[in-house]
Order: sequence, then structure tokens, then C-alpha cells
Amino acid sequence: MHPEYQYTELLARILKDGKTKQSRGNQSLKSVFGAQLRFDMRYGFPLMTTKKMWFRSLTHEMLWFISGDCQTPKYLNDNDVHIWDAFEDANSVKEGTLGRIYGVQWRHWRKPDGTEFDQLQWAINEAKNNPNSKAIIVSGWNAGELNEMRLPPCHTMFQLDVIKGKLYMQLYQRSSDVFLGLPFNIAQYAELLLMIAKLTGLEARELVVSIGDAHLYKNQLEAAREQVARKPMKFSKLLIKGDQKSIDDFRIDDFELMNYKSHPAIKVPIVVV
Repeated sequence: MHPEYQYTELLARILKDGKTKQSRGNQSLKSVFGAQLRFDMRYGFPLMTTKKMWFRSLTHEMLWFISGDCQTPKYLNDNDVHIWDAFEDANSVKEGTLGRIYGVQWRHWRKPDGTEFDQLQWAINEAKNNPNSKAIIVSGWNAGELNEMRLPPCHTMFQLDVIKGKLYMQLYQRSSDVFLGLPFNIAQYAELLLMIAKLTGLEARELVVSIGDAHLYKNQLEAAREQVARKPMKFSKLLIKGDQKSIDDFRIDDFELMNYKSHPAIKVPIVVV
């Protein structure tokens, strides 16, 4: 079975069995609790095909996370990516900022003594030098700093595992906007898996995505029904060019998406929460 059917089946499950909740924003939603999707990287790069995806935008966002400089969306805006603009304008922790979100925690986690810990670089080193470890985890969920974030992280943590020279990654999402956000997150963490595999000399084998609250907003329901009716196309391939020595060496032009074909885009406004 085509791996993308896991995603469209989750859409269908929420449409059929989802319970109505009120969100923090102005839209109610339908949600289910507990879902898991698995993507064997040998089948190709898991960029969804049942609607057109904007590869450069999601790649720029992942590079922004990796940079650790995520307190404003300046890098994104400079590259014509405006995913975070509405969040910056709505009840920011400090006017004009997004706070200590995602990549700030990955690269600049505050230790009790006031120094910082680079979780991402540490995890890459562990995968390369301590592959039997069961504790290679990077967390964006810093409970002591949630009040310094524009919103609590949806993709909260990921774990790496190495088995016989193969690299595995499991992402945990406490909350997932399955129609808009999840396809981005799947592709972004598959990219990150490939980047870490390249730096460590390992083979990227599998991305596992585990979700707590998986939901659709009410303004997405008809669009989700349209997407569920579509048949997935063959996954593309992602080539990462260059001879990067560090996670900070990757640039947007290093990524070449090959043979991507998809159904047309389905546009739905983002819900700001």
C-alpha cells in the first residue's frame, strides 16, 4: 500500500470519528487522540502528493529551526515565507517576536547555571559516536519557558535510534493540524533525518510520527473530504548536494527535489490560535 494512504486514512478517521472541541482560536475542531504514521525512506521522500506542497517554504522553515534564531520570522520573510506572520501579530509574548520557540530550544536550551546546551549538535554526535544509546532526544518542550513562547510547541520532541548502520527518527506531536501542518512536519522531519544521516554516515531508514491530539478545524472539513478522495502518486526523491561537515552548513540550494508530481493545491486559511 502506498505510504500516503496512512495520511489520508487519518483524515478520514477524523472526519468520521472526531469529537468536536473548541480551540484557542476562533474555529472549533474535530479531533481524535493517538495516531501514528510510519514512512520507510526507501519508498522515497514523503512529500504528500494528494495536494500540491510548497517544498521551498517548508525547507526554509526547517533551516530556520536549525539556525536556532527563531525569535523573529525575519529569515523567513527575507525568503518570502510568511507562515509565521499571523502568529507574530497575535498576542506575541513581546511585540514583534515569537519568543523562545522550537530552534531556540534545540540550539540554546538554558541550563540551571545560566549556560546553554546545544541539543541538536549533541544528538548528532551521539548518533555518530554512541549509536547504542536509547536516549538521543531533542526537546522543544521546555515547561519552564512556555510563558516565553508565542505558542507551546506542537512538534514537541524527536528521538534518534541507530540499528545496524540505519538511522531511525520518531517525532512526537502533542497537537497536529492534520490538514495544513502535518504534511509540512512530515516532510521537514524527513529532511532533518536525511541531513543527520549525511553528517553521520548512516542510512536514513524510517520516520515515525506519533501524534497526541490529531485534529481538523471546521473550516477544513470539506477540503479534507476532497483530499481523501484523491489517489496518491509516486513519492519524489530528495537529493542533498554538497559536502556538509556541520548541521549549520546546509543551505536552501543544497536540496534538489526530483520527480515531484501531485494533485492541485487545496487552499484553506490558516487558523491562528
